[in-house]
Parts: sequence; C-alpha cells; structure tokens
Amino acid sequence: VQLVESGGALVQPGGSLRLSCTASGFAFSDSAMTWARQAPGEGLEWLGHINRDGSAYYPDSVQGRFTISRDNSKNTVYLQMSSLKPEDTAKYYCAKGAVDSVVGGFVLRDEYEHWGKGTQVTVSS
Repeated sequence: VQLVESGGALVQPGGSLRLSCTASGFAFSDSAMTWARQAPGEGLEWLGHINRDGSAYYPDSVQGRFTISRDNSKNTVYLQMSSLKPEDTAKYYCAKGAVDSVVGGFVLRDEYEHWGKGTQVTVSS
C-alpha cells in the first residue's frame, strides 16, 4: 500500500488550495479515505473522511471550508480547502480507511493501517 500526498504550498490567508492523495496497492474504490493534519507540537486533527459511496463527513471546525472528493478512475482522493487561515498551517496527511468515532477532533496514527508521508501547507502573508 502506498499513499502519496501532493499539492501543498505557501498560500495567502483567504486563499484556496487543493490537495491530492494518490493511492496504490489496494482496491481504492472499495476503501474509505481520511484526511488529517498535524501542526507542530499538536496531535493529528481529523479533517474528515469519504466513504466508498462518495458520502463525506467533516468536523464542525472545517465544515463549509473543506471538501473531500474522490476519483476512483485515478485512485485519488482530494481535499479542497478554501478561506484558508494561518491556523490551517500544518502538514496534511491522507490515510486508508475511516474510524467509527473521533474523540475531541483528533485521531491516533495507529487507528489507521496506512498513512502517506504528508504535504506541507503554510498559510501566511
């Protein structure tokens, strides 16, 4: 299993960015996929997941600003982010699968079997 995130960049506050996570080594279309992020010194903040049927779920903290989508023909899941704020600065990760519940908005690495190496997003003027 391999997950490769891309699309991270330096972006100004209020800007938008789309991250991609390209998967290989498993039946992508049969798997839910999760996005999370980690700022320095912080835990892994759950940003949402998308099920194999395309239904997606988000925490209130990013609802309306972040959208997860998938293209099964490309084995890729996307995270579209808008109205970016400096506090969105973090390393962004995708993971295979989804958890049934998220406590306090954070997840643990070992709740998921596979993670990508992440892509850095910096929001700054």
